[in-house]
Amino acid sequence: MKVGIFYEHQLPRPWDDDSEYELIQNSLEQCELADRLGMDYVWEVEHHFLEEYSHSSAPEVFLAAVSQRTKNIRLGHGIVQTPPPFNHPARVAERIATLDLVSGGRVDFGTGESSSEAELGGFLIDHANKREMWEEGLRVALRCLTEDPFTGHSGKWVTMPPRNVVPKPRQRPHPPVWVACSRRDTIHLAAQKGIGALSFAFINPEESHHWISDYYGTLEREGVPIGDAVNPNVAVVSTFMCAPTEEQALARGIEGGNFFGYSLAHFYIFGRHQPGRTDVWKEYLRDRGEHGFSPEAVFQAANNADRLGAKVVQDGVSGLRGATGTPEQIRAYLRRFEECGVDQVIFISQAGKNRHEHIMESLELFGREVLPEFKDRADQAESDKAKRLAPVIEKVMARKPASDHPPLPDSEYTFPAIPVAMAERSGNDQFFAQLQDVANKLARGEQLTSRELNRPHLGLESS
Repeated sequence: MKVGIFYEHQLPRPWDDDSEYELIQNSLEQCELADRLGMDYVWEVEHHFLEEYSHSSAPEVFLAAVSQRTKNIRLGHGIVQTPPPFNHPARVAERIATLDLVSGGRVDFGTGESSSEAELGGFLIDHANKREMWEEGLRVALRCLTEDPFTGHSGKWVTMPPRNVVPKPRQRPHPPVWVACSRRDTIHLAAQKGIGALSFAFINPEESHHWISDYYGTLEREGVPIGDAVNPNVAVVSTFMCAPTEEQALARGIEGGNFFGYSLAHFYIFGRHQPGRTDVWKEYLRDRGEHGFSPEAVFQAANNADRLGAKVVQDGVSGLRGATGTPEQIRAYLRRFEECGVDQVIFISQAGKNRHEHIMESLELFGREVLPEFKDRADQAESDKAKRLAPVIEKVMARKPASDHPPLPDSEYTFPAIPVAMAERSGNDQFFAQLQDVANKLARGEQLTSRELNRPHLGLESS
C-alpha cells in the first residue's frame, strides 16, 4: 500500500500580509521532507474562492515548485477541475505534460468537477451540467495529450479545430488518471471509466472493503477506458498526526483535522458565505459540535477506544479522528486499510491551525517508525496485483472504441496565418503581392518600413 500527503492549503482567519507566503513556504518544506522520508505521493487540490478552506487555486505552479525540490515523490493533481469553464482542455493537457517533463515523469492526473456554489457559481456553471462537462473536458484533454495531431472536437461544451498540442508528457500514453469521489456511486463511475478513485470521504477501513469490491468488480464487468491506459487504483484520505503519545497527537492534530471537515461542509453542505467577510474559523469554534466536528468528543472518547476510526461518537456528539495517534496506533490503522485492499492512504495533516513544526515532527516520526514496514511490502504487492489484473485490463482496453480517436476531418488539413487568410478572403492580387514582398524582406533579414508595419491587413503592428 502506498502512502501520500494531501494539501488544500488551509488558512483560517485571521490573516496578515505574510500568512499566504508562510503557508506555501511551509508546505514546500513539508513536501521536501516527505520525499526524503520515502513517502510515495503529494496530492494538491484545485479550488477557487474557498477562503480559509483552500487557498490552492494554481496547483500546477505549486507542484512545479515541489518537483524541483524533490526526487522521487509522485506529484498528484488531486484534482484538476476539468469542466471547460474552469480550464480549457488544451490548457489542461499543456500544463500536465509540462509538469510531467519538468518532474521527470512523476505526475498523476486527478480530475474532478466541484460541488460548491462558490466555484460553480463563480464560473457560471450549472450544477446540473457539471458531470457531463467533466467527462467531455477530460476526454478532450486526454486526446490532446496523446494525439499527434489532435484531430479536433465539436461537442456540447468544447469545440476546437485540429491542432498539435505540445509538449507531450514523458509518461506514455499519458500520466495515470483519477477522479475525485465522495460517494460510492462515483467510485462506480471511476471503475466504468477505467481510472483511479480518489475517495475524499472519511471512512473506516472496514467500510472501504465494500467500495474496493464494487470498484474492481465494476472495472472487470463494465470498464471502458476514457483514456489510453487503465489506472486500477483506489485511494482513501485520513486526517493525520503522529506523536510519541496519544495525548500529544490529539492535542496537536484533532482541532485542525476537525476544522478541515467543518470548513469543507461549510462550503459544500450547510454554510452561507459572504465573500471576504465570513469568518469560517470563528463559526467553527462556535458551531462545530452541532455539525459533527467536535474535537471535544474525540478527546472524551480517546481513553475508551481500542483502535482508531475515521469518526468517533461520544454522548451523541461526533468528531473526526483518523490516523491521529502514536506510531503503533497508526500502524495498526493502516494495516486494516491494507488488508481491505486499499491501494493508497493519503494523509491530511496541513489542516486548520496545525503548526508547521508539529507537522514536520509528525512526518519524521511516521517516516522513521511506521513507513518502512509498508514500503517493504508495497513493491511486491504492486507486482502481484499487476499480474492478477493483467487479463482484466486487457479485457477493459479491448472495449475502447476506435471512435475515441477520430481521424482528421481532411487528411490534408492546414490552417493559414492570419494575413494569408485575409488575402485569400479578399481575392485582391495587390494584397497578395504586398504580403509576398513582406515575406521576402523578412527572409532576407531586411527591416520593414513603418508604413509596412502599420498596414492593418498584414497584422504586423501587434506581432
